[in-house]
Amino acid sequence: MTALRDRPVTVIGAGIGGLTAALALARRGARVTVLERAPALTEVGAGIQISANAVRVLDALDLGPALDAAALRNLAVQLNDARGRRVLRMDLMRHRPDARFLLIHRARLIELLADAATQAGVTLRLGLDARSAPDDLLTIAADGLRSTHRGTLNGTQAPFFTGQTAWRALIPDAGGSPEAQVFMAPGRHLVSYPLPGGLRNLVAVEERRDWQDEGWSHPGDPALLRRNFAGIAGPVPGWLAAVTQVHLWGLFRHPVAPRWHDKRLVLLGDAAHPTLPFLAQGAGMAIEDAWVLTACLDADADQPRAMARYQALRLPRVTRIIDAANANAGNYHLGGAKRVVAHGVLRLADRLAPGLMPGRFDWLYDHDPVASTP
Repeated sequence: MTALRDRPVTVIGAGIGGLTAALALARRGARVTVLERAPALTEVGAGIQISANAVRVLDALDLGPALDAAALRNLAVQLNDARGRRVLRMDLMRHRPDARFLLIHRARLIELLADAATQAGVTLRLGLDARSAPDDLLTIAADGLRSTHRGTLNGTQAPFFTGQTAWRALIPDAGGSPEAQVFMAPGRHLVSYPLPGGLRNLVAVEERRDWQDEGWSHPGDPALLRRNFAGIAGPVPGWLAAVTQVHLWGLFRHPVAPRWHDKRLVLLGDAAHPTLPFLAQGAGMAIEDAWVLTACLDADADQPRAMARYQALRLPRVTRIIDAANANAGNYHLGGAKRVVAHGVLRLADRLAPGLMPGRFDWLYDHDPVASTP
């Protein structure tokens, strides 16, 4: 018998983190109900990168074959300058041939998780908010960036605007190698990668004085996107010309929540530790959280102690990831002499030591939440 056997658990939020937690809990015998305020599991069309550290969790939950069928394997991350010239290529296959980095549509990943969770016995209830959660049960708040439960545990913590606004779009594009391309220019950058089904994901970030609300469903003007990112060469003009619909949102920095739990409520994913999207680890951290929290609850029937262990295990890692993402925000947007020097150093490393830069992220991508947590 395990500590989770037949234990009722309510998960608030049917996003990637919440559904991963629900599946992991159900696989260990818990009776899980997921409450989602939306009337249907719909997502604004967007792609997502899932790196090897998170893929190991999904593999442990027996999603590997379905995931591989629904995703592209990311071969590399290449940094380019505004003229489209290569600055640095991080060959993921060469540096980590046994690790899988995947490119997938977010809605497809949620569909896979929801199907697997339902098959494992999870009850998914749509159109219900957190007020429907019984007070006497273990409740996992995976309700995202605007989590009301974060405030319940920590009070009001105002974020601050970073001075950056991001645009997101999908375009039809059946060509190109399955790899992530980054184009860096003073005060702005653009990231793109292909997705299954003949699609390409675009994320463009610019520094600007005005701001948009958080959340990434605000409609934008494709013509303004093209104007603001004009001058970036290579394939970028062709990609931008194909954009017919775009969404944008302001990037805000939130502190990591000091308190993640009380006796019955625990935070997971963005509800506990929102991050900027400059290391592609928002979903990955939530997936890791789901596994570690489940393992801690399963190993210790003392619920508050198990949740305290979860926070203690996760806090150093998520803090390091968030700090690295914050650093990337500045590195991508360098101008003037700083850009010349930085790009020169990266080009030299690319030629003389191609494994150097990928190796700087071993701490991130080689981490195995499954092996490191009982």
